[in-house]
Amino acid sequence: MGGASGAPGSGASGRAGEKAVVERRLHPVTPLRRAWAPVAVLIGWAVHDPDGTQRQLMRLDTTTLLIGLAVFVPAAALYGFLTWWFTHFAVTDSELRIRTGLLFRRTVHIRLERIQAVDVTRPLLARIAGVAKLKLDVVGTDKKDELAYLGEAYARSLRAELLARAAGFAPETAHEVGEAPVRELLKVPAGVLAVSLVLTGATWGTLVAAVVVPSVLWFATGSVWTVLATGLPLLGAAGASSVGRFVGEYDWTVGESPDGLRIDHGLLDRAHETVPPGRVQTVRVVEPLLWRRRGWVRVELDVAGSSNSVLIPVAPREVAESVIARVLPGVSVPDTAVLIRPPGRARWCVPLWWRGYGLAVDDTVFAARNGLLRRRLDLVPHAKVQSVRLSQGPWERHKGLADVHVDTGANKTVTARLRDAAEAAELLRAQAERSRTGRREARPDRWMA
Repeated sequence: MGGASGAPGSGASGRAGEKAVVERRLHPVTPLRRAWAPVAVLIGWAVHDPDGTQRQLMRLDTTTLLIGLAVFVPAAALYGFLTWWFTHFAVTDSELRIRTGLLFRRTVHIRLERIQAVDVTRPLLARIAGVAKLKLDVVGTDKKDELAYLGEAYARSLRAELLARAAGFAPETAHEVGEAPVRELLKVPAGVLAVSLVLTGATWGTLVAAVVVPSVLWFATGSVWTVLATGLPLLGAAGASSVGRFVGEYDWTVGESPDGLRIDHGLLDRAHETVPPGRVQTVRVVEPLLWRRRGWVRVELDVAGSSNSVLIPVAPREVAESVIARVLPGVSVPDTAVLIRPPGRARWCVPLWWRGYGLAVDDTVFAARNGLLRRRLDLVPHAKVQSVRLSQGPWERHKGLADVHVDTGANKTVTARLRDAAEAAELLRAQAERSRTGRREARPDRWMA
């Protein structure tokens, strides 16, 4: 393994007869980040009880405040230094080991074969300092373990080594594999992203509320201050939501490599994420009402053991379908004309909105559509179905209808609403068999195929 940006640890550790394991520290800039923890505690206390904070500060004179700062600032710096000094990590033949803690020691053992994705993120200040954060998705855990911060070049090198080791490369050759090559599949233009955000229903809903609510309050109260106190936060919320998404999804690029799909995005904070192959449980194609004339869609994911949830923020439907084909090999997105609507009597259960439901099942995928204004098509490969359930409410039972629920490995459920009861019973039986067959024939989930 190449040299880390931080200084090496105090030595090597390991049991007798085993290869010595070299422990390393994080980048030397890390103490500056850790030193903010005591400051954050004080800020949190002040926000929680602002009146009490103000009373306490009023009792202190200038000399006492200066003495307090003279003690607190070095103490925060010392805390940051000690937490950095007592944090080590090492890559052994079988695991990534992270040791932390000054008084209470904590050691995390992450088995390399259970690593599903390794993401490199670079917040704005980290980019300025030339460092990066390494986040790891591990099977069986919801929370990401992380190494923050590492030198940017070393973070990419370590990511490549961990993925190579997870793919089964020998320890002595894994560090020589290097970063896997990437073939670009999609790049979202900034102009298209900006227009898509303007055409999002949530943005227009907030803007309409910002106009209607203050107008109603003006006629009811006649108070300018009430109008401003209500309208400005609503306008701010609409702007903040759109600007926040634009900043986060700026320069969105999707590439294909042997270790999965690579996603790079961000204007201020850059993120380098990986969608691990074979771990995608559901692909969701979202089609807002105002996007349909332009033929745009948004693609979201449910990934087992990973928090990655967006594959494409906006793209033409044909381009999105070509990328989906790389995520789910052999699966095609069913056309709207293929989807089978519920029977007409479903209108008595869900008036008008029943027209938004649809179902299509073929040899590879279970596809269910929901929504009338904001259409959502969920695609679940048969091999990813964990269980199938049928449910009927009293009114559905009276109308001879039923819902079929498909549960996936990402603890999510896709539902085919308001199907004919006989059709639902047959679908339940057939889907259970398709799922068993799909799991037997599924390819192994491996990198570097």
